[in-house]
Amino acid sequence: MSEPDIKSMIRVDQAGEYGATRIYAGQLAILGANSPAARSISRMAAQEQRHRETFDRMIAERGVRPTLLAPLWDRAGFLLGAVTALISPEAAMACTAAVETEIDKHYADQLAELGTAEPELAKTIAEFKAEELEHHATAIAEGAERAPGYPLLSAAIRLGCRAAIGLSKHI
Repeated sequence: MSEPDIKSMIRVDQAGEYGATRIYAGQLAILGANSPAARSISRMAAQEQRHRETFDRMIAERGVRPTLLAPLWDRAGFLLGAVTALISPEAAMACTAAVETEIDKHYADQLAELGTAEPELAKTIAEFKAEELEHHATAIAEGAERAPGYPLLSAAIRLGCRAAIGLSKHI
């Protein structure tokens, strides 16, 4: 088995958490603060912000170059969040469910690649993976699967996530 590319892992994880904060910012800009969906989104956004801050620190401490695509993820994330919230609160939740499905797989793949290397990073990823699964469960419980065009919406968002992950590892 080859040595894990720790810098790439940290780069892509920081980019993903940044994108998540932007998606939630877009959703909250449309939904406001008082709807049930917005209250759940605010709680999830706070966790994503903590995740991002953790990876921001790792980038600084380890001298990892952040993704050059951050300006794109800033705008694309906000737009995705705003558009899904404009469709409906359920579509906003469908966005979360789709993203978290891909992030769960991504973090599981990273944990497998890490093995016993980098135990502190593995612990952080495992903790964040558990929180992302909670976000998925919240989104499903709050109607993600009732969103208009759910199968297509979910598939498109998941495809976009996989592309963003692949690009952010290297660029």
